[in-house]
Amino acid sequence: MLTTILKEKERVDRMLEKYQEELKKLPKGTISEKKAGQSTYFYLKYRDGKKVISRYIPQKNVADVRKQVEKRRHIETMIRSLQEERAIAEQALEGHI
Repeated sequence: MLTTILKEKERVDRMLEKYQEELKKLPKGTISEKKAGQSTYFYLKYRDGKKVISRYIPQKNVADVRKQVEKRRHIETMIRSLQEERAIAEQALEGHI
């Protein structure tokens, strides 16, 4: 049983590393839109320390950026779940050492 727990912890660690690398490639923040007259402008808003940064997104790129932001949220959820699994595995391993 100990080797099974150890293998599971190693699997979780590998997946966490993979997801962390993937996160580095994806934009953080949320997409906001502002209307000015008849036009709508889209911005990616995120925090950099205490500052809030707004980066303009051209209309043609909005769908792609939206998909990337959603993918980032999904990966962040997966990371939280894997961290919980790793904590459980570490507790189980501590009990056997």
